[in-house]
Amino acid sequence: MTTPRTIRMHENDNVAIVVNAGGLPAGTVFPDGLTLTTRVPEGHKVALCDIAQGAPIVRYDVTIGHALQPIACGTWVEESLVGMPAARALDDLPKPVRGRAPLPPLEGYTFEGFRNPDGSVGTRNILAISETVQCVSGVVAFAVERIKQELLPNYPHVDDVVAIEHTYGCGVAIDAPGAEIPIRTLRNIATNPNFGGRVMLVSLGCEKLQPARMFPQGSIQIQNGQQPDTVCLQDAAHVGFGDMIASIMRTAETHLAALNLRRRETVPAAELVVGVQCGGSDAFSGVTANPAVGFASDLLVRAGAAVMFSEVTEVRDGIAQLTARAADDDVAQAMIREMAWYDEYLRRGGVDRSANTTPGNKKGGLANITEKAMGSIIKSGTAPIAGVLAPGDKLRQKGLIYAATPASDFICGTLQLAAGMNMHVFTTGRGTPYGLAAVPVVKVATRDDLARRWHDLMDINAGRIATGDATIADVGWELFHFLLDVASGRKKTWAEHWRLHNALTLFNPAPVT
Repeated sequence: MTTPRTIRMHENDNVAIVVNAGGLPAGTVFPDGLTLTTRVPEGHKVALCDIAQGAPIVRYDVTIGHALQPIACGTWVEESLVGMPAARALDDLPKPVRGRAPLPPLEGYTFEGFRNPDGSVGTRNILAISETVQCVSGVVAFAVERIKQELLPNYPHVDDVVAIEHTYGCGVAIDAPGAEIPIRTLRNIATNPNFGGRVMLVSLGCEKLQPARMFPQGSIQIQNGQQPDTVCLQDAAHVGFGDMIASIMRTAETHLAALNLRRRETVPAAELVVGVQCGGSDAFSGVTANPAVGFASDLLVRAGAAVMFSEVTEVRDGIAQLTARAADDDVAQAMIREMAWYDEYLRRGGVDRSANTTPGNKKGGLANITEKAMGSIIKSGTAPIAGVLAPGDKLRQKGLIYAATPASDFICGTLQLAAGMNMHVFTTGRGTPYGLAAVPVVKVATRDDLARRWHDLMDINAGRIATGDATIADVGWELFHFLLDVASGRKKTWAEHWRLHNALTLFNPAPVT
């Protein structure tokens, strides 16, 4: 691209971002006559007019900060010049807009999935081995490798065997406020739709998180109404390490045999449960990838599916937008409740929402969390927000759902997995090889350069939007169809191809003892 270009998100904005790869030098003249007085890196903001000290800096038609000194037209609006605004108070917020027309239905779209006894649908057919405590993880990992090598080839209709490894279960204040979050997260992960409704558990025996506490009678619906199949390593019958492995493998084989009987069948697109998330964000995230994901989110909601967006600190600055989009007052109040809970959680830790942004976010052009939040929210599209989930809760409705999670990629993915997602969409500007073993992760690049360099890690290139080679709708439809193909097993994501799997990370706000 040789012609200098900027992208301005709204006619009221007094800044725009430079699109050209590598940025532009001082003296560059744009077609509209704007002249750069300083060098401006790619993705960073340039002042479109003189901005007085203390005046608002506006992007997305939102004040993302105030000028800490006078900023001349054509100047690079770098992070050090932007004072972050205070967080919006959680009282006197906009009420839900009444009488808004629902999005028009989108009919006729299907995928090939695995139906489960509880009515959910999986996009993969996986044996998951849950754990009560970190102490058993080494043993389970050893057993899983043996199962994959010796047993899995005999069951060709089972896609994989995964261990639900974590660092919880003992050495924690298990009765403290907040301890219920990691416990219900583990319980709900075990019944993710991709695990076929069968629950296998490995326990040590002496841990605080006993199997009966992790799975109280009647707490989950599993195959044939039975409690989880549990292998306890401290059982007297286990004489040595070999006996432990043999016991795990025997139990696993009964589950593999049952899972191997399952076959894909045609189901409506409404059976998709898609979690959307962003990581390694840059200024293009809110211009290309996230708007395209938002377009696809609307398509999914129109098709009757469930879409979850999350990351409390990355929507906190847009709470006024979100309460106005709530389906009703109860949904709006639930969003406010989750924001208030997290505000208090951060306060106890001695930080505020500004701790969210990373060095990479800032190098990619994002001055602060307010600017980042505006680009993050766009992933949710335009549909009314139908419901709210607290951390670790299970999703039980369709439509656009706000699932309250930390913005940490790994914790957010873990909590969306617990909520029941069977597909994951992850946008990135700086680049991340993030993946999950339990669900396919579709990665969307924000820039052409990233898509070119990471050609065998990125599944969708939304950078074409910035260059003018595709529209938001073009990429949104491409993502929608790709999701259906991946959900059906017709295609694999790059993360699946390379077997790139991040560790699950539980959110535990309770004390560790």
